[in-house]
Amino acid sequence: MRRGCAGGRLARMSMRALTSLLLLAIAAAGLAQEAPAEDPALAELRAQSARLTPLVSSELAREFLQATAGLPAVTPRRVLAAADRSRWFTPEQAEALPADERAALTERTLDSAFYWNTRYGTPLAYARALDLAAAHGLSAEGAAIVDFGCGGLGAARLLAGCGASVTGVDVDPLLPAFYSRPGDQGEVLRGEGRAPGRVALVMGRWPAENAAVVAVDAAAPQGLDLFLSKNTLKHGYVHPAQEVDPRMLVRLGVDDAAFVEAVAGRLRPGGLFLIYNLCPAPAPEGQPYIPWADGRCPFARDLLERAGLEVLAFDQVDDAAARASGVALGWDQGDGAMDLQNDLFAWFTLARRPADRSK
Repeated sequence: MRRGCAGGRLARMSMRALTSLLLLAIAAAGLAQEAPAEDPALAELRAQSARLTPLVSSELAREFLQATAGLPAVTPRRVLAAADRSRWFTPEQAEALPADERAALTERTLDSAFYWNTRYGTPLAYARALDLAAAHGLSAEGAAIVDFGCGGLGAARLLAGCGASVTGVDVDPLLPAFYSRPGDQGEVLRGEGRAPGRVALVMGRWPAENAAVVAVDAAAPQGLDLFLSKNTLKHGYVHPAQEVDPRMLVRLGVDDAAFVEAVAGRLRPGGLFLIYNLCPAPAPEGQPYIPWADGRCPFARDLLERAGLEVLAFDQVDDAAARASGVALGWDQGDGAMDLQNDLFAWFTLARRPADRSK
């Protein structure tokens, strides 16, 4: 009798166990079916990272590329613009506007590809510039960096993932509305035992506008290890050879000497000032002038030296490295493929604040 009861109990337990296992299997299958596919924008960044890694020579650039593995998924977000695009708003900001102003706004939904690339392409194109800075002593851990004319926070987020504190400086009114959610700025956690990096966005013309100066100083109170301008401080943007639409230009708001002195004054001893510019070919004779095709340094060498900077490279041609990166990034493939050999050129200028300021 007991044996029979025990057998029935075991049978019931077995049935329950089988049922539980079956339910778990069904749930697991359902979860597998519902798991979202990898974000295509992140997948592309990680593929680009793998292709670029053999081309870089420094630990800094390798860390920067590897940081793509830790980038978070970003859901699409809405922003609203005034008719002239001079003002942008989050949905919450737009709701606070008077009804007539709100009705005139145009809404855009921007996805993760825009979050990382914005209008200017992959942030991984910074890897070559970081290699050049690393060759003169820059490492990411604890570094304070300004990305002047950042155009977005993709590169800043990757550098913060390596332990740097990065301040992007720009005048594009879209950026503060777009990078406005928790996690877009502030600390970037890196795991147990590793100091976090930081990302900040400063709006305004630095150093012409006091609010921008104050914000940059607050973000890096001890000074900078790197002041980087990629594709912003171009001779053609700052000192165009011909008259062009002012919207195509970069207006510093101060003269060249004041700008260079401001940069030199913010660098720590050993800190670097790097201008790295990728450019297309100049316009053929008789065609409209292309200001962004002139990627030479906009500042005279003697201005850099008079500001106390040691010039390590001035208008150095970097075409071969730029084209190799272009191949790895797929710029010669698909719609709008570039003729890299004939339509991609690069220059860089690199200066350093001596450890002994009296030099």
